[in-house]
Amino acid sequence: MIGYFKKSGFIIAVLALAISGCAEVGASRSADESAMTGVALVQKVCSMCHGITGESISPMFPKLAGQQKAYLVAQLTDFKGHARSDASGVQHMWGFTHLTPTQINELAEYFSRQKPMLAPPGKAATNERGEKIFRTGLPDQGVTQCSACHGAQGQGNGLFPRLAGQHANYVVRQLKVFKLTDKRPRGGPMKGVTHNLSEADMVAVASYIASLGRAQ
Repeated sequence: MIGYFKKSGFIIAVLALAISGCAEVGASRSADESAMTGVALVQKVCSMCHGITGESISPMFPKLAGQQKAYLVAQLTDFKGHARSDASGVQHMWGFTHLTPTQINELAEYFSRQKPMLAPPGKAATNERGEKIFRTGLPDQGVTQCSACHGAQGQGNGLFPRLAGQHANYVVRQLKVFKLTDKRPRGGPMKGVTHNLSEADMVAVASYIASLGRAQ
C-alpha cells in the first residue's frame, strides 16, 4: 500500500510538472525563435507539453510520436494562421504565428520519425462496441468506420492522422469539437462521421483506439 501511494504521488508530481511547464510556454516565446531549427524548438518549447519524443504523459496534450507528417504540417499551418480555433488550440497553440514554413516542415519531420505512440500499459479490456465503430462503423446510424481513412491499425495516412495509441480523453474532446463546432476547418469529413455518434460511443471508440499499437 505504501508503494502504491509513493507511485501515485510520483505520477501526480510528474503531471503537475508537465502542466506547469506548459504554462510557461508563452513566456518562452519572448525570445526571437525565428532562426531556431525545428529540433531546437522541440527541445525548448514543444517538449514542455508533448514530451521530447512526442510521447506526452498528460491527456491534455496529444501524442505526436510517429504522427503523419502531412497531418502535422497541416495542423501547424492552421495554428499559425489561427484557422484552427478549438479551445485547446487557442489556449496552447495560437502563439506560434512566428513559425516559418521551414520550421513547420522540420517539426513535422522530427515527430513523424519518432517511434509510434504507445498504447497504455497492461492488457486492453474487451471493447466490442469501440472495435465495431472503428472497423465496421454503424451503418444504420450513418457512421462510417474509422479504419476507412485512418487505416486498419489506426496508423493514419497522409492528412488522416495516426490514432493508434492516442490519449482516449484527447480523442473524445476532438470528436466533440467535430460534432458540435466548426472550429477545425479541415474536419469536414469528421463532422459527417460524428453527427450521429453518441458520447458513449465516442468514449468506446476512443478507448479502443488508445489500446491499438505498441504497448508500454
